[in-house]
Amino acid sequence: MTQSAVIVTGAASGIGYACAHDLLTDGVPVVAADIGEIPAALVNAGDCLPLSFDVSSEQSCQEAVATATARFGGVRALIHFAGIHHTKTLDEVTGEDFAQVYAVNVTGSFLMARAVAGQMQDSGGSIVLTASGGVELGGVGGDGRGGPAYISSKAAIRGLTRSLARSLGKYGIRVNAVSPDATDTPMIGTYDNAARDGAIARTPLGRIALPEDIADVARFLIEDGSRFITGQIVPVNGGSAFG
Repeated sequence: MTQSAVIVTGAASGIGYACAHDLLTDGVPVVAADIGEIPAALVNAGDCLPLSFDVSSEQSCQEAVATATARFGGVRALIHFAGIHHTKTLDEVTGEDFAQVYAVNVTGSFLMARAVAGQMQDSGGSIVLTASGGVELGGVGGDGRGGPAYISSKAAIRGLTRSLARSLGKYGIRVNAVSPDATDTPMIGTYDNAARDGAIARTPLGRIALPEDIADVARFLIEDGSRFITGQIVPVNGGSAFG
């Protein structure tokens, strides 16, 4: 008998890769999705369906969920890490930059959530989106750090999470978000030494997060242990901002 799957977006690298890999090694069927190619190491780690598509395309999101449902018989959870970083400062950023960042980070989150919610309405399920600790800190960009377009897009995820949680609760669908601060992924690859040292210095636990630190919390939020948690933005930041 097939087991319903978990869709993990942004699975080609970073937090998404770590999350998808750990689910697969635990025997969970995974739809590993990214705009780029899914690494062979992930595809070979378990019962994995690799899909490459753009989350800002409504048709692509709907087709991905339909493909996942046909393959696994259903989708029980979406863990949505797909997104783009943007570091331009107030003086550098343009309206076109905002449109691009919002199309992927905000509209893409909405489109994926709505697509899976349509499939989950009869059986319930869980959706985890990705916010950012930069919203609390007020990132201004430069030196690899998130600027106004990125920070405001992640602020929008907070509102979207709560709106979706209220809209979908009647179907037994829970919606939450993880909110990481600096995490050791390609997204902060352009941090200069000062930015990296600053992130460590403001964190009581004394280090930058590992991808697994974030992935493990996202996994908790789709499991039965979190069954009465919905509409929450869960900081995973080593104490760098207490909210």
